[in-house]
Amino acid sequence: MNWSADAEARLKEVPFFVRPVVRRRIESMASDAGLAEVSESFYEQAKAQFGQN
Repeated sequence: MNWSADAEARLKEVPFFVRPVVRRRIESMASDAGLAEVSESFYEQAKAQFGQN
């Protein structure tokens, strides 16, 4: 799964010890939505859905 530079930068704000879990979950959500890339806007929507705002 590709990530936009902005989305990747936002992911780096997540604590390193949970980052792999967050990455997998967002990639799974993006895949379910039929996306080939995680954009910053999708990242924000996905993060909001699982209460990480």
